[in-house]
Amino acid sequence: MKLALAPIPFFWSADVVRDFYDEVAQTEVDIVYLGETVCYKRRGLRLAEWMEIGDQLVARGKEVVLSSLVLVDGEAELKATRRLCANGRFPIEANDMSAVTLSQGTPFIAGATLNLYNEDALAILADVGAVRFVAPLELSGEALATLRVAGPTDIRCEALAFGRPALAYSARCFTARHADRGKDACEWVCEQQPEGLLVKTQEDASFLTINGLQVHAAYPLNYVTEIEAMRAAGIDILRITPQSQGTKVIIDAFRGVLDHRYSVPEAQARLAAFTQGQAGNGYWRGIAGQAYVP
Repeated sequence: MKLALAPIPFFWSADVVRDFYDEVAQTEVDIVYLGETVCYKRRGLRLAEWMEIGDQLVARGKEVVLSSLVLVDGEAELKATRRLCANGRFPIEANDMSAVTLSQGTPFIAGATLNLYNEDALAILADVGAVRFVAPLELSGEALATLRVAGPTDIRCEALAFGRPALAYSARCFTARHADRGKDACEWVCEQQPEGLLVKTQEDASFLTINGLQVHAAYPLNYVTEIEAMRAAGIDILRITPQSQGTKVIIDAFRGVLDHRYSVPEAQARLAAFTQGQAGNGYWRGIAGQAYVP
């Protein structure tokens, strides 16, 4: 099995992003996704600069993929997607059907936001060039194993293994609204929250994390206990979501289990600092995502 690092879901400064990928280059992650997927207004790095980072990662032996926006609802977003799909050097993770259309004729990765829940949908995407798909996060292990058997055999499967899952997207900006600003006059307030803004219930329990147009769970999924089950289900690649702190440790924990350097309990101990004791594996078991089944 390979390890993949998802695109950064948060808005970090250009210098922070460059430093982050300098560190990622030193890890044993196999695949790195680059680019802005959440909000078109987050233009800390231009496409040429993302590609420059990609070249540096390729030089360190990484496979690099450029990720598209998950919501394309205007001409500016469509132009950006068109430029991305025509980059000529790196494959695309298509997170919107506009990117699928623009990528036809070249191999691409079908992102989780395309909602590929059945073998017919997978076959359609494979016919137009998809060589890999990222599984919808709420699919259970049993459902995903069934999909792998029934679906096309020549398309690889990637699934989230660690990170706060993105639960919803909106044309409205939750972070700007929280700061009492309009979406078009947000002044990039989301840069002040490098891992989003935690939302709590009236009982002071952590509930969700808002991140611009995106809503995440409050706590991460952690499937380090499910690695062998994921392998048996036909998953080829384990995906990790970047965090502002500790991404290198998280990659090492998963790589250590895959390489038999760490036992699962040892890896769990290394991950504990980033889960706050609340990481769930419930989606894999077919129950609420935040639930944890030993």
